[in-house]
Amino acid sequence: MTKDIERVLLSREEIQSKVAEIGKQITEDFADKNPIFIGVLKGCFIFMADLMRNVDIRCSMDFMAVSSYSGTSSTGAVKINKDLNQDIAGRHLILVEDILDSGVTLNYLKNYLQVRQPASVHIATLLDKPARRKADIHADYSCFEVPDAFVVGYGLDYNECYRNLPYIGILKPEVYS
Repeated sequence: MTKDIERVLLSREEIQSKVAEIGKQITEDFADKNPIFIGVLKGCFIFMADLMRNVDIRCSMDFMAVSSYSGTSSTGAVKINKDLNQDIAGRHLILVEDILDSGVTLNYLKNYLQVRQPASVHIATLLDKPARRKADIHADYSCFEVPDAFVVGYGLDYNECYRNLPYIGILKPEVYS
C-alpha cells in the first residue's frame, strides 16, 4: 500500500503535535460551554478521536454521515446518510472534518444545522486545501494547509482505501487516474 504513496506530506508526529495544540485551543475557547463535537463520517474518525483526547472540557459527541464525492471529485450534491441523534438547539457545535476542500459539503452542513438554532457552529478540520475552495467557508480551527494534491491517510481515503495510514501522504496520480 505504501508503494502507492508519492511522498509523506505530514508525519504521525507532526499530526499529533498539531492536534494537541488545536485541542488545547478548543479547551480554552469552550471552557464552561459544553460543546457537541459533530464528526463528519467517515474521514473524521481518527482525527476526531485524537482531538477529543486532547480536549479537557465537558463535552459530548455525535456523528453525521454525508456523501458528495465520487472517486477524486465532488459531485456537488450533498446527501445526508445519517443525521444527528440529539437536539442541538442552544448548544455550541464543533463540526469536525478531515479536510476542507471545495467547502461545498461543510457549507451545506453548517446551513443545515443553523436551522436547528444552535448557540454557535464552529469548524475544526485536520487539513485545509484553499486552492480548491468553491464555497465561502473557513475553518475556525485548522491543523495544516495542504497543496492541491490528492492526499490520503489518517482517515482520508481514496475509494475507501488508505484510511489506516498513520501519516498524510500524497497519492501517486497513476493510482487514481
